[in-house]
Amino acid sequence: MRLVLQILCLFLLTATPLRAQDLASLVADRVAIAGNDTLVAQGNVEVFQNGKRLKASKITYDRGADLLSITGPIVLTDDAGTIVLADQAELSSDFSDGILQSARVVLDQQLQLAASEMMRIGGRYTSLNNSVVSSCKVCASNPTPLWEIRATRVVHDAQERQIYFDNASFRVVGVPVFWVPYLRMPDPTLKRQTGFLAPSFRTTSDLGFGVKVPYFIRIGDDKDLTVTPYVSSKNARTLELRYRQAFDSGQIEFTGALSRDQRLLGQTRGYLAGKGQFALPRDFTLSFSGTIVSDNAYLLDYGISAEDRIDSRIEVTRTRRNEYISGRLINFRSIRDLDVNSTLPSIVTDVTYQRRFSPGSIGGEGGFRLQSHSHYRSSNNPLYSDLDGISDGISDGRDMSRLSMTADWRRNWILPGGVLAAALTEVNGDYYRIRQDNAFAGNSFRGAAGAGVELRWPWVKSGAGGVNHVIEPVAQLVWARKSNSNIPNEDSALVEFDEGNLFSVNRFPGADEVEQGPYANLGIGYTRYDPAGWSLGITVGRVYRTANNAQFSAASGLAGKSSDWLAAVQLSIANGVSLTNRMVFDDRFKLTKGEMRLALDRETYGVSSSYVHLLADAREGRIDDVSQVTLDGRYDFAPNWEAKVSTRYDFVANRAASAGLNLAFRNECLKLDMALARRFTSSTSIKPTTSFGLSVDLLGFGGKAKRGPAAACSG
Repeated sequence: MRLVLQILCLFLLTATPLRAQDLASLVADRVAIAGNDTLVAQGNVEVFQNGKRLKASKITYDRGADLLSITGPIVLTDDAGTIVLADQAELSSDFSDGILQSARVVLDQQLQLAASEMMRIGGRYTSLNNSVVSSCKVCASNPTPLWEIRATRVVHDAQERQIYFDNASFRVVGVPVFWVPYLRMPDPTLKRQTGFLAPSFRTTSDLGFGVKVPYFIRIGDDKDLTVTPYVSSKNARTLELRYRQAFDSGQIEFTGALSRDQRLLGQTRGYLAGKGQFALPRDFTLSFSGTIVSDNAYLLDYGISAEDRIDSRIEVTRTRRNEYISGRLINFRSIRDLDVNSTLPSIVTDVTYQRRFSPGSIGGEGGFRLQSHSHYRSSNNPLYSDLDGISDGISDGRDMSRLSMTADWRRNWILPGGVLAAALTEVNGDYYRIRQDNAFAGNSFRGAAGAGVELRWPWVKSGAGGVNHVIEPVAQLVWARKSNSNIPNEDSALVEFDEGNLFSVNRFPGADEVEQGPYANLGIGYTRYDPAGWSLGITVGRVYRTANNAQFSAASGLAGKSSDWLAAVQLSIANGVSLTNRMVFDDRFKLTKGEMRLALDRETYGVSSSYVHLLADAREGRIDDVSQVTLDGRYDFAPNWEAKVSTRYDFVANRAASAGLNLAFRNECLKLDMALARRFTSSTSIKPTTSFGLSVDLLGFGGKAKRGPAAACSG
């Protein structure tokens, strides 16, 4: 029979009065009292006190000495997730002081500290002599952990959540790797503490072999600083900094680096980047991001970013169900070798107000948008305001400002026979002010209007097994006109023709150009839904015009009285396979544009690939054809190993543009990442390079990390 005792005044009490929360409960199979000062509990003994739980086979309590003599196996747990295992122990009645034999401590179910003898001191410190520390699984069939730290003395400070090592030796599969006289590490429950982070290694053909050793500085609960020195074998010296701070309404982060190397002798190279986001009153959001860099090749040389046109901005936005408001200031800077920044629109401002509404008098759904836009080029020579020094068709110093208003409306009806009819209209008004360009200088106003009707006739058929087929022919007739105006086209040069804008009043992406009619958008779509979990969608269409307005280039697929054919296929299968294929081709089936994406996502492997084909187009700034394929794949070839490959091949240049291989190992105690990359492209400031990176993380220190599968024990 199990006995439950609430020890109130005689046993498990000191001589001084105790508060109610200091009282202990004892559960055992048998309880006996020997003399006046000794209590003996035997058989499945459990003691509960102040969030601690002690389990043992026998406990003897000496009231006079205030000492618990405990016979194991012993399991002591607390509400912080710490577990202590031992064979024998002598502890004070509140478990805060004492000695345990053949003891092991498990912190946060991650890190294990084992020793022949362990001391608990003041309920705060746990001291272990000749200890072994590891987070790796150990069993009889594999008694040697993947990694371990052996030390003559290990002290765990439960209050500061720190682990201190004296005379520490780090071993890999039992082999000593390095030794340090003193070491301090955070325990698994501590997420932010000043100290060194895991080092990483990087080798490149330009900089040689290098090592990074980050040092994390906890400035406060809301801010921190990470300082990372980087030293390489080819005399490169870098200091990286990262500062983060959290506020009640948002956060900021700044990163930067300063370098001296042999790539640019005698010069200090570097970059500075910052970003942040804040919640403002009335549901507005403020965000900013920006980057400055010393030279064109720095970001690539040090593996920071592949960005070659830097976008720095500050923006205020608000998004509600039927409303969108945005105001932004953007600065563009190109680090491409052939770009001249003074001739690029480096400063851009936009303010947008957009709203959707339902007009009660005429029904349907309407929209209204008011937008102001301006962009500025720093090139400023009034004597040569017509100069086009880089031959891009734009005056080098042209500055432009625009105020635009757009209103649209659409209403749908269901006609007899299941025909869906719609009426739609769109009205635009744009006021332009252009400077430093004699061909377009001055103020201009342009008005544009378009209206159309649309007919859709969906045919639906239900087949065997719940399969549904939908065929939907669509005809859209649009009339559109714009007033004569002398306005250059800068924001609508890149035109896409796909199933998303096949049935559109205007296929130009910006405001500088408006598509003119009359024209007819004709197409047919087919969709198959299968209960087995896969679907197929096909769209075929074309645009017919009454006249060739010469608004589109041949490479867009929209030139001429009739456009090229558009065909799009989408296939989705429940087992993780998806295929998207878009093609634009002429009457002779010559491909104008082509894009194909294939993705296969399974539990242990995955593949994603894309192919893009574009014809050369001077209007879009593309002097050569584009024909490239990219491939990304992953494969878990063992329970703890994952491999990833990536490559991009240029068929026009007949060579690879880039290639990469990543290997990652993760188990319950170690995370290992290796990356090998090769960039084949070159320019004036950038040359082909090969890089190799390695990072090693010992899991179980400083925060609860995502852990991989542990090795199975046998025998």
